[in-house]
Amino acid sequence: MLKGVLLGVALTLGIALIGGYFLVHSGLIPAYADAKPGRLETWMAKTSLHATLRRIAPKEQNPVALTDQNLLEGVRLFARNCAVCHGSAKGGDSASPIAKGLYQKPPQLASDGVEDDPEGYSFWKIKHGIRLTGMPSFRDTLKDQQIWTLALFLKHMDKLPPSVQAAWQQVQNWPVTPMDQTDQK
Repeated sequence: MLKGVLLGVALTLGIALIGGYFLVHSGLIPAYADAKPGRLETWMAKTSLHATLRRIAPKEQNPVALTDQNLLEGVRLFARNCAVCHGSAKGGDSASPIAKGLYQKPPQLASDGVEDDPEGYSFWKIKHGIRLTGMPSFRDTLKDQQIWTLALFLKHMDKLPPSVQAAWQQVQNWPVTPMDQTDQK
């Protein structure tokens, strides 16, 4: 009896694997960036990310002190490394052409902020990137201190001191040239 159950389970798994192979190989699962993700894909990606963050994102307090200078440095780092995908202080209404074309759509952080996320989550996402999205890993381009500085800015971007808010308002997420302005009219 047990041998028959095990054989049934093995046969079912084998058929599922072969069926999955042919499904992927048939091209029926969209691989293009402008396809709307299915519910299963969305659920799997979000569930995996949240489980990973709960398990391995840093739990300790941000070692970068909350000062105007550090927030200003966070704005500068964001402008250089993040704004092209995650936007400017103008939010979702001004997403760059790159952000509009990415799959999955990157959150425009002035609108879809991460202020309620633990800073360790932001640190982990910036350092390691997010698989199957356009979010790259900055592990090899930014030092941990810089990543923590970015996490500090992201945590406080909705309540910045006036001098830092002024710098944040100046961030551009896409270069605008005179030709670009003419093309948009």
